Amino acid sequence: MEDYLALSPLLDFKHPSIQDLIRNRDWMRLEAYDRIGAIYDFVRNEIAFGYNLEDAIPASEVMQDGYGQCNTKSSLFMALLRACAIPCRLHGFTIAKALQKGAIFGIWYRLAPASILHTWVEVYFEGRWLKLEGFILDDPYLKSLQKQFADCEGRFCGYGVYTNDFANPPILWKGADTFIQKEGINQDFGLFATPDAFYKDHEQQLNPLKKYLYQNFIRHRINRRVDKIRCKI
Repeated sequence: MEDYLALSPLLDFKHPSIQDLIRNRDWMRLEAYDRIGAIYDFVRNEIAFGYNLEDAIPASEVMQDGYGQCNTKSSLFMALLRACAIPCRLHGFTIAKALQKGAIFGIWYRLAPASILHTWVEVYFEGRWLKLEGFILDDPYLKSLQKQFADCEGRFCGYGVYTNDFANPPILWKGADTFIQKEGINQDFGLFATPDAFYKDHEQQLNPLKKYLYQNFIRHRINRRVDKIRCKI
């Protein structure tokens, strides 16, 4: 289990901001089940859904941003878990870009690659690995979508969601797997001890111009759209 508790450049859980958070929340006094749940709920709801500069940024930077998407939230979640003595690992995939339609829109959607890097976190708890992905979307954002598309109770794809039960997706920590984007997976890259190892082997396929546009213009427009959706609740 040592590999699944280790520090790395992206899992920088010795950073003062992360250590201060853990100390202020008193997470280490909790039993493992409640410790995982408290960290999970922090990443799900206190780190808003949004798009960072890139996937491979340190956990402390994600926390400083105050928002993240599947990959950056996964790094923060893993760093907090390991700092609190909970073994975890990363599972890497790609998802179809249709899952992002609505959050990503117009020409930006057309320019996006057909497949987008995706990750979830697997946590070792009570002798088994649990797959946790349901922390990606914060409650205000998801509830606003559910209100906007109130007639949909089954499968829903778009706006950062791909689930077979839109009205009641399995996102709450109950000691079992959680998912919100799983149905969009189209390629499985397997397991990695750290996000650093994953991004060493895999990176989002963007040419230099698209990467520049995304980092400096597109993601800011997407984040403003996500904020507008969130505020409609």
